[in-house]
Amino acid sequence: MPRSSLALLLALALGPAAPAQAQLGPAPRDDDGRFRNPVGRLSHGTFSVRFPFFARRVMGSFRDRPDAPERIDNDGAFLRENARHSVPTVTWVGHATLLVQMDHVSFLTDPIWSDTASPVSFAGPRRFVAPGIALAHLPPIDFVVVSHNHYDHLDLATLEALAERDPETRFFVPLENGERLRKRGIARVEELDWGEAREHAGVRVHCLPAQHWSQRGVGDQDTALWSSWAVVGDERRFYFAGDTGYFDGFARIAESLGPFDLAALPIGAYEPVAMMQASHLNPEEAIRAAGDLHARAAVAMHFGTFDLSDEPLADPPRRFRAAAKASPLGEAGAWVLRVGETREF
Repeated sequence: MPRSSLALLLALALGPAAPAQAQLGPAPRDDDGRFRNPVGRLSHGTFSVRFPFFARRVMGSFRDRPDAPERIDNDGAFLRENARHSVPTVTWVGHATLLVQMDHVSFLTDPIWSDTASPVSFAGPRRFVAPGIALAHLPPIDFVVVSHNHYDHLDLATLEALAERDPETRFFVPLENGERLRKRGIARVEELDWGEAREHAGVRVHCLPAQHWSQRGVGDQDTALWSSWAVVGDERRFYFAGDTGYFDGFARIAESLGPFDLAALPIGAYEPVAMMQASHLNPEEAIRAAGDLHARAAVAMHFGTFDLSDEPLADPPRRFRAAAKASPLGEAGAWVLRVGETREF
């Protein structure tokens, strides 16, 4: 029998091939168990770049910066009612915190309501703009996705408050992040590797690659995984990039799970370039990533809320809009929301 016929018979006997998303994981690790990016360790710049940068962040605790994002107060009334009807919407709470409602679920991304992105409340990068909606005014939250353990993304005080508010809320985190939440009494925590997924009320929550890193304290760099996330339902497909540099994973994610109705992409924290380029998107790269993801629209996030980097606060949204205008996405597909603003998608 010809070899091609044998291969065909074997394929038929084994059944259909594994789904494409299996190719998106697992996340690679070094021999010591630390996670790493497929491209290897990322550069964070030399000491001569990093030390002045951190000095500027300390000084930023004592000064204002112009051009913070505009904020509108959202009382949550529409969102609480919409939890029963599920018109697909996204609300920018601030930074990387989005409230998404789609396919009859309501979920949060990287929720932080704290005034500082820091292990202590009295120091660290401070908040320029208050959250767009009070935590108490949120609709019931089905689940939360957390991208990684940096303090501006994994805010234990907020996660604990959400768990106390509704014990049924599920918390999806990348590998080796769960114990930190469980120590704070958060019971419904589920850890996922890249390429893994969970079902919730008719939607599928996918843990996906990102190009970033993790660190919470001294000596624990890359001992916990980082990720992006996709939530896929019958009516809408939503992608949340978390915190990431530009990489070929966007195209692979689209091949497996796209196209997306909406992609939430970080556009800030890109200066100094020598320190930030490998692990953060700049606005032009965010537009390029939206194209790779086959996103119908892209919503900007991760800018203007905390004092995290050197670029002027007005630059990320200005450059994001300009890059979109010159791309197939177009101006109409590049959303820059006000803090607290809700938009249908």
